[in-house]
Amino acid sequence: MFFFDGQLMEGDVISLPVNDLGLLYGATVFTTLRVYDRSLDHPLTNWDAHCDRTYHSIKIFDWIMPNWQRIKKEAQYLTNYYPVLRVTVFPDGKELILGRSLPDNLQEKQQSGISAKVIIDHHNNRSLPNHKTGNYLTPFLSLNKAKKDGFQEAILTDNNGNWLETSTGNLWGYVDGDWFTPLISEGILPGIARNVIIRNANFSVKENVWNPYFIEKLEAIAHSNSVIEVVPFHTINVNEKILNFDPYHPAIQQLKNVFMNLI
Repeated sequence: MFFFDGQLMEGDVISLPVNDLGLLYGATVFTTLRVYDRSLDHPLTNWDAHCDRTYHSIKIFDWIMPNWQRIKKEAQYLTNYYPVLRVTVFPDGKELILGRSLPDNLQEKQQSGISAKVIIDHHNNRSLPNHKTGNYLTPFLSLNKAKKDGFQEAILTDNNGNWLETSTGNLWGYVDGDWFTPLISEGILPGIARNVIIRNANFSVKENVWNPYFIEKLEAIAHSNSVIEVVPFHTINVNEKILNFDPYHPAIQQLKNVFMNLI
């Protein structure tokens, strides 16, 4: 079941005009959140932060504001059935709220890590990277390419080959006692989980440019988003060169503890 434009619907089909802007141009803004204890008010759900980021994009795009009170009521209803919600807003103010399960084998991935491939392609620059829009073709293509080559995640780069983010989250790298994450100004999404870590960390967090010199120094690496929290990497393919990392590195627990301490 899901909500579309104020209506609770069942199945997996909605009707859109052939000239709908979301259909033609990917003109939507969306956010995906994990609901803890079936509560939008749980501190880890971060409902207000997700709404604020979406509101900010809609205001900048000069779209019609949705009915936020209705959206929260619909989202709260769906928390009875789904642990993950995706809230999409169209330019005309219509909302689409979908629910889904947590990713398969999430706990195993959080513990043992996953593999990734760095996608170096100057044609793969993400559209409006500071906004979570429906034009998500670049991350989609990058992730598909990585999976086709046998990897579980993709790492996106800029025109200089600097690492920016993964196809689904923000990057974290540990070097000499400090955690680092790429600068927002480099063209990455200001992730909600990223902000949670920066705001609540009781350890050093720095923002920088992830150039090849910095990447060579990495001792541990992970990525974060609002659904998976923190998942480390054990293998990363860079130009067919394999980089190996310890997903059990003690520093990884520092990132995980940020979320554990908010439960």
